[in-house]
Amino acid sequence: MKSKEFKMPIFGVGPIYVITCFILTIVGLYLDLKGYLDQGDLSKGKIFFIVAGILLILLGIYLWVQAVIVQKINKKVKEKKLITRGIYSIVRNPIYSAFLFIFTGLLLLMANYILLILPFIFWAFLTILMKNTEEKWLKNEFGQEYETYLNEVNRVLPWIRKK
Repeated sequence: MKSKEFKMPIFGVGPIYVITCFILTIVGLYLDLKGYLDQGDLSKGKIFFIVAGILLILLGIYLWVQAVIVQKINKKVKEKKLITRGIYSIVRNPIYSAFLFIFTGLLLLMANYILLILPFIFWAFLTILMKNTEEKWLKNEFGQEYETYLNEVNRVLPWIRKK
């Protein structure tokens, strides 16, 4: 069910999501570095947070490379093609996931439990944004094909499903 009214911009709502989360991450890091969040600093287990942060940053970079370079998402959007293979077979929005993981990784490096509120805000913001924009556009453009994909693949968290 192709629509002539397809209005999805090439970058979707990505700039709104990424810029907002980037600003919140920078503010959180700044507040922690300036000592405003000292009560949340963790002295024990700091290495765990640092390792987890590095791993999340690397995962985010991997997701971004897979979506943008390997799958060539910009080209597919211009061609109005739905990608459901490769990285898109385990997460519907790998670019947004990439930034979620990178920003969360940066926050984890600070080893401050107060900052761990932000990834939940990022996730909720993305969920609301996607449900009210891109998912509607894609349902309109691709119909049942997208509905099936929507039910089989997670929005943000990569997950390999057994078929």
